[in-house]
Amino acid sequence: MFRSGRTQWILLATAAATRFGGGVLMGTAMAVYVGREGSPLAVSAVATAYFAGLMLASPVWGALADVTGRRRAVLVVTGTLATLAAAPLAIADGVWVPVGLRGLYAVFAAGFAPVALTIASERGGADGRGRSLGTFNSARSGGFAGGQFVAGLLLGAVARPELYLVVAGLSALSTVAAAFLVDPTDTGPGTDGDDDAPDDASEPTRTELLREVRHRLFPAAGERGHFRVKGLRWLYVALAVRNVTVLGVMALMAPYLVDVVGVAEPVMGALLAVNHGTQVGAMYLLGVAADRIGRKPLIVAGMAGSGAFAVLAATATVPAAGAGLLGVTGPAWLGTGLARVAAAGGALFVLGVSFSAMTTGAVAFIGDVAPAGRESELMGLRSTAKGLGGVLGPTLVGGIATLAGYPAAFALTSSLAFAAAGLAGLALVESRPAGGRTVPADD
Repeated sequence: MFRSGRTQWILLATAAATRFGGGVLMGTAMAVYVGREGSPLAVSAVATAYFAGLMLASPVWGALADVTGRRRAVLVVTGTLATLAAAPLAIADGVWVPVGLRGLYAVFAAGFAPVALTIASERGGADGRGRSLGTFNSARSGGFAGGQFVAGLLLGAVARPELYLVVAGLSALSTVAAAFLVDPTDTGPGTDGDDDAPDDASEPTRTELLREVRHRLFPAAGERGHFRVKGLRWLYVALAVRNVTVLGVMALMAPYLVDVVGVAEPVMGALLAVNHGTQVGAMYLLGVAADRIGRKPLIVAGMAGSGAFAVLAATATVPAAGAGLLGVTGPAWLGTGLARVAAAGGALFVLGVSFSAMTTGAVAFIGDVAPAGRESELMGLRSTAKGLGGVLGPTLVGGIATLAGYPAAFALTSSLAFAAAGLAGLALVESRPAGGRTVPADD
């Protein structure tokens, strides 16, 4: 009943949209709540806690899924635990208890992306991987856009407990959808086509499982050759550096738009939705492009565009400053307000296109070069690189913003994204398979 290709894509898209939509709804709302009580540095802790959880847990869940072959079980268990971690937010008070729960939620929510990306990647195969991943990322971006938009509406319409109960409900819905997914790699210990069916003869013991996961996460010096394929290790470095800029800026974007740019909360939600709304179409189109023109051009262009986003975001207050210098007052400030909204919206549109290019190129690149049985692990390491940027970025940008203001912090840290683009351009070798052939692991 649920095994047809179309049904599986609907389930995968539903799981992705609700998982990421609920997560961004939580993050945006919490940033606004914390911003009302603390400094920009305190707001940055919301993102730091989340990305610390991703950084530490993503490769563990990915390796666990690869070792056991039980990808659906990993999705269900981690999704259930993420839901249980989100529910207490409805009764949590203050700043630091919610931030701590946000970090705990991230530890379990981290199990979704590396496993789901592997399922999407394998459904596309070597010749359609970019298109398949683009479709998955479109659903993911749709969830993000919806979460941002709903955040703006709910912040002014419901109390904090009700908003967080919506988050928990979306997490639960994602878990239910994931429970009906079929893993196309089917490498689990079962032999009946069900990747979660037990087989005591081939199932590893707990000690063997922990040893293998540890071995994969910390390989010996002579067993790291797959990180050198096509410059894969430098892709992770470039992703981490780029994410210091973007995740640092985005951690402060909600309070920046409300408190500095001066927009109302529903407008803030709509503006933040521009980024992910743009990705819905761009992910699919650039997924097709990844199969036609290659992975590397998209990665480099996406990282450079991320730097441009930070610069443009810093200009969102310039129209008002210019109007003040010219002595413009009264009704003319309406036009100034529209100019601010347009500047912020333009910056977030650029980010949506840039992120789509970089992400589609990067996940297709990893899928191309990953050795058999290690794809979820390497997808998880991509989340680790993102998490590292998410830990360092909000703290760096929040600290600069506390001392010098938001625009200066955004403009200064844009240089890191441009540096990441340069590194990717120099260090990566195109990985797109010729004629649909996979890339040899020892290439």
